[in-house]
Amino acid sequence: MNIKGRHFLTLLDYKTEELKEIIDLAIDMKSGKIVKNLPNKTLGMLFQKPSTRTRISFEVGMTQLGGHAIYLDFRTTQLGRGETISDTSKVLSRYCDILMARLYKQTDLVELANASSIPVINALTDLYHPCQTMADMMTVIEKRGKIKGLKVAFLGDCGFNMCNSTIIGFSKLGADVVAVCPDKDVYTPNPEILNAAKKQAAGNITVEHDPIRGVMNADIIYTDTWVSMGQEDAEQRIKDLRPYQVNEKLVSHASKDVLVMHCLPAHRGQEITDDVIDGPHSIVFDEAENRLHVQKAIMVSLMGV
Repeated sequence: MNIKGRHFLTLLDYKTEELKEIIDLAIDMKSGKIVKNLPNKTLGMLFQKPSTRTRISFEVGMTQLGGHAIYLDFRTTQLGRGETISDTSKVLSRYCDILMARLYKQTDLVELANASSIPVINALTDLYHPCQTMADMMTVIEKRGKIKGLKVAFLGDCGFNMCNSTIIGFSKLGADVVAVCPDKDVYTPNPEILNAAKKQAAGNITVEHDPIRGVMNADIIYTDTWVSMGQEDAEQRIKDLRPYQVNEKLVSHASKDVLVMHCLPAHRGQEITDDVIDGPHSIVFDEAENRLHVQKAIMVSLMGV
């Protein structure tokens, strides 16, 4: 695999084998079988949205690789005073060796990448969260040894970044992915992204509105927050999505050894209950840990190490 110099903006941009090789590298680096280093390299971390896991995992990862990470906030840089994303990108490319950005809009990320002469990693936008899905797939492979042939049910709001990347990534690696959501356009997968994912999928991708049918015999149940930052219709969303809560009763309809996933932060008592997220089926904190390992593998791969 040679992906040196490429951007990592969406899993649609990568072949199945390339994704598998990054995950295999992450597993080997985690176990210590393979040692990679980025001495004296600098990661620029550009944040428009707040973060816990993204900032810490990237910063710790770069430190462990022997490099350095710089935190950049829109509000405390010239971006907050009107400098264009393009100009900022051109300048950061002169200082840093690689960039990651957590932005509201995918279009802004594309602008950043188009102006950059160094690799840019998508650390979350409105449309995609590829690093999280890479960590999720790595975790499932660790727990089950494979992804091909598994059934993945994503419950709740399926019209945003986390469901998009889950559909793309897991179906590319051969899983059957079911988006389980209310029958309202706001909660259903983006048609354009859904069609693009289906063209690349090795597994089936379907949409289901009945939560019990959706999780029936599922090997993986995935959920995420119902109300994201900036969404003002919280009360209505919670009412619409209540039947899709991941609780013990719903989990009982899945495979007996089903794995339950959540990218965090969790709103306990809304999209998931305490007894599930803290229960025997949960691998939530394993996937959170694996953000560190898979992002290290992505960085060294993009930098050709």
